[in-house]
Amino acid sequence: QVQVVESGGGLVQAGGSLRLSCAASGSIFSINAAGWYRQAPGKLRELVAAITSGGSTNYADSVKGRFTISRDNAKNTVYLQMNSLKPEDTAVYYCAVPLGYYSGSYYYIGNWGQGTQVTVSS
Repeated sequence: QVQVVESGGGLVQAGGSLRLSCAASGSIFSINAAGWYRQAPGKLRELVAAITSGGSTNYADSVKGRFTISRDNAKNTVYLQMNSLKPEDTAVYYCAVPLGYYSGSYYYIGNWGQGTQVTVSS
């Protein structure tokens, strides 16, 4: 079972930037897709970005053009660069490795890490 540790969250003003990191254990990291989910208070957890083993990326419409997901297979780490942050980006962000794909949608059935809190003030 892959274990993940997220870091890099914090408090930032609207328009600011943060870079999240996710360190994953296990030798399967490089051959699997990975992603970042977020969950705001009172809302369902949603996938915001995904990256395949080959480096192809997908983003939720709400973050397109502002967020960039990347990975370093040598370090078993996936990143989420978040620019032009908005108050509505406030949430706990979770890393998902490995990320599955079926019938046009990504899914995750592994264990969740503790997440990292991102708070954007207006």
